[in-house]
Amino acid sequence: MPTITMYSTTWCSYCNAAKAFFKQKQLAFQEIDLTEDDEGRQALVARTGRTSVPQIFIGDHHVGGYDDLRALDRAGGLAPLLAT
Repeated sequence: MPTITMYSTTWCSYCNAAKAFFKQKQLAFQEIDLTEDDEGRQALVARTGRTSVPQIFIGDHHVGGYDDLRALDRAGGLAPLLAT
């Protein structure tokens, strides 16, 4: 199973919702906390073009934010990404 990586902040409600989603699905994930990491935020923007969190990756695939994750799951696209 590819690594799930989530860039987050401690105060982000969507980040907390994504964490709850992963826990409910019993999926381990690596969290990168950008709360006080300006360099990390700049690297995230360079990598994704987005300034918001969470930003979620499954392996090298950029899923996007929490709403993107939920839409991917509802469309049946999450399981195949996790199976690779």
